[in-house]
Amino acid sequence: MNRNIIPLLTIAALISLAGAAHASSDDAWKQLAADVEAKCKKAAVTLERPAASVDPFGTSHYGLALVTGKPKGAKGLVAQICVYDKQKKSVEIGSELDAKQLGLTPPK
Repeated sequence: MNRNIIPLLTIAALISLAGAAHASSDDAWKQLAADVEAKCKKAAVTLERPAASVDPFGTSHYGLALVTGKPKGAKGLVAQICVYDKQKKSVEIGSELDAKQLGLTPPK
């Protein structure tokens, strides 16, 4: 009889651990997205008031964001791809891409 209860206790323990892990991972994903957004906006030094659209999960190694804004000293709207290294917690940002060519602006 004791052998039959061990699998049930193991399953119950795993379910309770999964619930705790899920709760902390939600907070971890939110923290990751906030860090990606802040660092990508800071890295967008060529843009006035940059805005970042963060991929909520990224890849297994990188956080991803699309940063948009008006280029400093110019007209229009541009976008930059930002890549956040999850291990190093550092970012790299790509060159300016014309938002109109990317279809990010409404047609006139």
